[in-house]
Amino acid sequence: MPDEKFMLRAIALAKMGEGLTRPNPPVGAVLVVENHIVAEGWHHKAGEDHAERDCLKKLPPISACLKNATLYVTLEPCSTHGRTPPCTDIILEKGIGRVVVSVKDLNPKHAGRGLDLLAEAGVEVVSGVCEADGRELIAPFEKFITTGMPYVTLKLASTLDGRIADRNGDSKWITGTAARERVQQMRRRSDAIMVGAGTIRADDPSLLPRPDEGRMPFRVVIGDSIPSGSRVLNDEAAERTLLYRGNLAAALRDLAENHDVMHVLCEGGGKLAAGLVAAGLVDEYAFFVAPKLMGADGLPNFGKIGGNMANVTNLMFTSVEQLGDDVLIKAKPRG
Repeated sequence: MPDEKFMLRAIALAKMGEGLTRPNPPVGAVLVVENHIVAEGWHHKAGEDHAERDCLKKLPPISACLKNATLYVTLEPCSTHGRTPPCTDIILEKGIGRVVVSVKDLNPKHAGRGLDLLAEAGVEVVSGVCEADGRELIAPFEKFITTGMPYVTLKLASTLDGRIADRNGDSKWITGTAARERVQQMRRRSDAIMVGAGTIRADDPSLLPRPDEGRMPFRVVIGDSIPSGSRVLNDEAAERTLLYRGNLAAALRDLAENHDVMHVLCEGGGKLAAGLVAAGLVDEYAFFVAPKLMGADGLPNFGKIGGNMANVTNLMFTSVEQLGDDVLIKAKPRG
């Protein structure tokens, strides 16, 4: 179906802004006339043009009346003034006859208002096209805007027997090049990279995406006894390092409320991972599994003891992907 085809293109464009738009969601837009794309756009950065305006500003001179054009947008066009003018204004100004959206505005204060304004002005409005893909795209924004908490992805790289390091704490390298490159992509999509203080002491990581492609995520360290010479405290991004102790939920809420963090990528270690799981704070799991066996004295991916079948954490697999010799398994909490 043409609608699905063009909406998937808009979603692909939106992904180009992931990690750059906080506190706004990534959004893409495509303008189509007679089944041909004539302009494209996406939200490049918070404070800059929204996707619709970015797209329509690129519109070349067209002799055809835009009453026959369709604008595909991954999220309902905004209808209120913020840092930029309402997108409904430019849609009506250009005389576009049809607007197709994937997901309605998730902000309860505005949900549906933009579509209502367009419909009242005579624009044909269609919603819910590729909705599952559209909602996945903005899952961090949805949680942020509806709960005031960031979306948490827990990433763990482990051996086939569930070990993230050997008994001496050495974890370089469990997974191969392709898996490690995927982690860099995940960092670029996130607003903050979180680890426990033990990971800083053991590995002294930079936690920066390489290359950063313009992304500037926060580095978040949970715990204390962080060496004063650690890279996260001394490198070029030291001012974006945030330190927390104690309650994990309180730390996450502070990240959302005071730093506009919508998406946190937690890279462990085992103790922090166990704490997030126990507190029910993980929205998505990304298990990078290497075809290696470490042994029982290696460090477990979850530093939890005393578990039994009555209190296991139940997940559902959402995807499985081979990356070189390794496998990436994504999962979400069941229910």
